[in-house]
Amino acid sequence: MPRKGENIFKRKDGRWEGRYIKARDGNKAVYGYVFGKSYLEVKQKKAEALSRIDRDKIQIKKAIQAKSPTFENVACQWLEELKPIRKKSTIVKYMGQLKNYIIPAFGSFKLNEISNENIISFSRKLLTEEQQGRKLAPKTVSDILSRMKSIRRFALLRGYEVNYIPNVVEIPLRQRQIRILTIVEENKILRYLKNHFDLTALGILLSLFTGLRIGELCALKWSDFSFADKEFYVQRTMQRLNNLDDNSEKKTAIEIGEPKSPSSIRKIPIPDELLTYLKNAYVTDAYVLSGLKNKFVEPRTMENRFKSVLKKCGVEKINFHALRHTFATRCVELGFDIKSLSEILGHANVNITLNRYVHPSMKLKHANMNKLNSFICSQNSYFGDAE
Repeated sequence: MPRKGENIFKRKDGRWEGRYIKARDGNKAVYGYVFGKSYLEVKQKKAEALSRIDRDKIQIKKAIQAKSPTFENVACQWLEELKPIRKKSTIVKYMGQLKNYIIPAFGSFKLNEISNENIISFSRKLLTEEQQGRKLAPKTVSDILSRMKSIRRFALLRGYEVNYIPNVVEIPLRQRQIRILTIVEENKILRYLKNHFDLTALGILLSLFTGLRIGELCALKWSDFSFADKEFYVQRTMQRLNNLDDNSEKKTAIEIGEPKSPSSIRKIPIPDELLTYLKNAYVTDAYVLSGLKNKFVEPRTMENRFKSVLKKCGVEKINFHALRHTFATRCVELGFDIKSLSEILGHANVNITLNRYVHPSMKLKHANMNKLNSFICSQNSYFGDAE
């Protein structure tokens, strides 16, 4: 009789046979067989066969690990292949995430040694502990995990063994509350700019009434304007980026290039009230904010100048980008067509405009609710009959 659970039994020809699993083809077991004159002989042969399989598995695993590169090597290969096809600002961003967070955590690991448990622990640490002197926002942690996902895909396409799945962690993202200027604050700023008009004031007005990003404003030249058509062309942006060259004496440098996306390259109509201010400041081929051909005002400087204006106006501190949010919100309050507004802002689709930039005021909500008045009045008899 077969020994229960051992897969060892006596055959009709008098010999003993033992069966064991030597491999798997998907979910299907592939069996091996041993034979002997007695039960004990077969049991020993089966144990030796299973032992050989275990040793072989260990050797195969060691051989794979010996071939498997370190995570840092693969991550560097991934970044190098991206450089010709991504904007410099994107490469700088990815490089910072690798250098500051990902490589310190996983750089020395063999690629196939990183487990899902490692990813979970890494994510928890990023969310709960200070990194580089500050706590990271959930959105930042989510972006870092996206880099891990991209590197994983890059490695798999090259035949490397990868055992982690970044999707094992789900980062809950909170909708960030963005402050816009109130009507009272906006009027305070406008009065100050009118009484202290200069090129900085002109730049603030442009962003407040056209929704320009600060980098687009700083890169704007008078050659981009067509006063006859009452419009200007946004085709460049300016930003200060970390230097990719580690041997450079300067850690950062100003980069002027194309805007963040194809939809950001756009023509913006100029409100008539701004035309006079713009025409009076015009200097051929110069940068708008400096009035000079070979000198510009960088975003960091413009941000500081804006904060100085806010302080003098007695308006609570906000960042320059709030002017863009304020512009979008005012346009919605005035009944702008959302598709037109989306294109003026340089968005890829109207959902970005609605979800990220439009913040209806309570006054507008009241006005919209009062649109129900005529309906309520028409139902007076119904309400009057109610007990």
